[in-house]
Amino acid sequence: MGDLENTIDNFQEEQFERDAKEYFNKLIQEDQYVGDLYSTNYELAKVLVHDSHREKVGGIPSLCFLIATRVNTLESVDYKREDSSVILLRVMDSTAIPQDREVEKVRVQTAQRATGVTDKNWDHKDYMDEKTRSVFGFAGVSCRIVGTFFLEEINGSLNLKFGTDLSNFYSNMALKVFKPKGQSLKLIVNYIDPKNLESHKQEFGNAEAVRLGKVRYASTHRKHQGVDEVPTYIYPADLLSQKTALFGMTRTGKSNTTKIIAKSVYELRYPTDTDDKPLKIGQLIFDPNGEYANENVQDTDGQDSPNALKNIWKIKSGAIKTAEIATYGTTRHPDDPDRNLMLINFYLDDNLQIGKEIIDNSFSKGESKFIENFQQVEFIEPEPTDRGASTRYKRRVLAYRSLLAKAGFAIPSDFQVETSGLFGNEFINGRPNAQDETKRFNGMISVQSEPDNAERYASAARTFQTANPSLHSLATAFATLFDYIKTDEYKSFERWYVDDRPNASGDNWADEDLKKILEMIWRGNGPKQIAKVIDNHSNITDTDYSEDIYKDLVSGKLVIIDQSSGEPEINKATARRVMWYIFRNNQRYFREAKKPPHIMVYIEEAHNLLPSGSDLDTKDVWVRTAKEGAKYRIGMVYATQEVSSIQRNILKNTANWFISHLNNTDETKELIKYYDFADFEPSIRRAQDKGFLRVKTLNSPFIVPMQIDKFEIKTSE
Repeated sequence: MGDLENTIDNFQEEQFERDAKEYFNKLIQEDQYVGDLYSTNYELAKVLVHDSHREKVGGIPSLCFLIATRVNTLESVDYKREDSSVILLRVMDSTAIPQDREVEKVRVQTAQRATGVTDKNWDHKDYMDEKTRSVFGFAGVSCRIVGTFFLEEINGSLNLKFGTDLSNFYSNMALKVFKPKGQSLKLIVNYIDPKNLESHKQEFGNAEAVRLGKVRYASTHRKHQGVDEVPTYIYPADLLSQKTALFGMTRTGKSNTTKIIAKSVYELRYPTDTDDKPLKIGQLIFDPNGEYANENVQDTDGQDSPNALKNIWKIKSGAIKTAEIATYGTTRHPDDPDRNLMLINFYLDDNLQIGKEIIDNSFSKGESKFIENFQQVEFIEPEPTDRGASTRYKRRVLAYRSLLAKAGFAIPSDFQVETSGLFGNEFINGRPNAQDETKRFNGMISVQSEPDNAERYASAARTFQTANPSLHSLATAFATLFDYIKTDEYKSFERWYVDDRPNASGDNWADEDLKKILEMIWRGNGPKQIAKVIDNHSNITDTDYSEDIYKDLVSGKLVIIDQSSGEPEINKATARRVMWYIFRNNQRYFREAKKPPHIMVYIEEAHNLLPSGSDLDTKDVWVRTAKEGAKYRIGMVYATQEVSSIQRNILKNTANWFISHLNNTDETKELIKYYDFADFEPSIRRAQDKGFLRVKTLNSPFIVPMQIDKFEIKTSE
C-alpha cells in the first residue's frame, strides 16, 4: 500500500511540475525581455533597461505593466520554492542610475560638437562611437509593485493566485524583467481569483465574462507597442448588489460605458457557456437626456443608422420587446408607442406630496406672496397616535383636494369625501352654556355679521356638517372659511380653543398651513396657477407608477425612465420616490427571510439626483442604498463629471470604478483617496481621449487602463 501511495504522490508531483511550467510559460515571454531588477523594497522597484531591449519590445510607456521573476521556464519548476513567483510591476517614471551624471556630461559635450549641424544628430556615428552609444543606452525605470502571481494547490490541482503585495525580497537576488503582451497580458489584466469565480457560480449560477474593451496604456497609443489588440473583460456579476462609479468630463465616454455595462448585465440571460445559468436581472435607468430611451446618432447598428439601448432586445432572435423592455415618460413619443406614461393621481394619499412638489416647481421665481406661502406647505403625515395633529393634517388634505377640484383636476369616480370629526360642534354652533360674556362666542353657523355674510358662513357650516359633500362645494366653503377666520368671532373662538378648552393642547384650530391653502382657494388666481400642471394628473390611474416599475424590474425587464422633458426638481422627486419604493420592497423581502430580486439602478448625470458631497444626511434613500443595498441586492451605477459632487458615504461604499478624463486637481484629489488612482492622477488630467478609462472592478485586484469598445446593437437574424 505504501508503494502505491508513493507512486500516486510522485505522479501528482510530476503533474504539478508540468502544470507549474505551463502557467509560467503563459506569463513569461522570453522575447519580451527588457532588463533586470536591481533595487527594490516592499512598494517600489528599480529596473535597469537598455535602449535596444526597449526598442525590441515596442517601447515602455508610462503606467504599462512589467513582470519580474527568477523563474527559468527552460528548466524544471518547483512551485513551492519562494522565488517561484512573478512580481507584477507598473511603470511610473525614469529613475537615476549611478553613471547618469557622467553620461549626461558626455552627452552635453557631444551635443555641443553637433550644434549647428542639421542633417546629423549628436548620437550619429561621426560624433559618438558604437561602444559609447551602447554603454550610454542603459537607463533606470522606477516601478510600483502591484503584487505577486504565485501557484497554490487547491482541491488537488494547481491554481494561479495573486497577492496585492510583496511577501519578501532579498537585496542581492537578481530578477529578470519582461514586458508582457498578447496572451500573457490578457491573462494578467483579466485575472480573477478562482475562488471568486466559484463564488459567482454558487451565488448567481453564472460566471460569464463579457468583453469591455482593450488594453491602452497612454494617450499616445502606437500600434507597434503590441498591446492594442489585448481584450479586457468584465464580470457582470461583479456589478450586482455593488456600487459602480463612472467619472469623467462631458464627451469622454461615460454614457457609452454605461450602455456597455447595461448590455453586459442584460446578456447574462443568454449565457454562451452551457455551464452558466440564465440570469435575468431587472435594470432601471434614469435617463435625463433621453439617449437610452430614444434612437440617436451616438448609437448605431453597425450601418450608421440611429439606435438606442431600448432596442437591446433585438440581439436575440424571437425575443418579444414588451417582455424584455419597458419605457416610461411624462409625455408620448412618436417612435415609442409602447411607452408607459408616468401620470399620477394627485388625489391619492400616497401621491399628495409628489403632486404638491410638481405644482410647486411649476411656479416661477418672484411669485405673489400667497403663492410663496403655499409652496411652504408639505404633506407629511403625523404619527397616528397624535390625534390633534392627525385631525389638523386631515383638514389640510381635505382643503387641498378641494383646491385641486376647483382647479379642474378630474376627480376619481370612486372618490369618497370624509368630514367626520374634522369640524367640531363648538366650531360650528358655538360654545354652549358660556357664563362669562367676555369669553362667549358665536359658532360659524350663528355668527353675528352682515346678513349676506351670515348666510355664507351658515351655508359653509352646513357643507362641513354634510356626511359626503362634493369637493366643489367644499372649495366654496373653504373660501368662506378663509373670510370667517378673519372675524372677531373666530378670534374669540381661537383664544378659547387654545387656552380655556378642556384638555387644550395649545395649538390653534386653524394652523398656518391650513390658512395658506385656504388663501390659495380664496384667491381667484390661485386655482388657475396650479391648473398649469393638470397634464401630469390622471383620475383613472389605480396604481402607482412606482409599483408598475417595480413589477417590471422583478420580472427582469430593462426599464428606462425618459426624464428629458421633465423639470429638474420634478425629475429628482420622481426618482427619489421610485427609489424608495424599490428599497422598501427589497427590504421587505429581506426581513421576511426571502431573497430579494436582483435590481440594477443606473443614474446618469448623478449630480442632479444624488445628494451633494457636502450633504451629510445618512437617511437619504441614495445613501441608504449605497450603505445597505448589498444585502437587499440592489446595485447602483452612477455617472457624473465631478467626484466631489457625490456624497462621501456613497463614494466610500463604491466597489467598481470607471475613470476617464478629469480636468482639474480638485477632482483628482478626491479620486486619489481610493485604491491606487494616485498613480494615474497625471494621466487622468492630461489624456482627453474619448473612451480611454482606468478601471477597477470588485474582483480585479488592480487598476487596468483600457480603451472601452463602442456600444453597438448587433441584431441576430
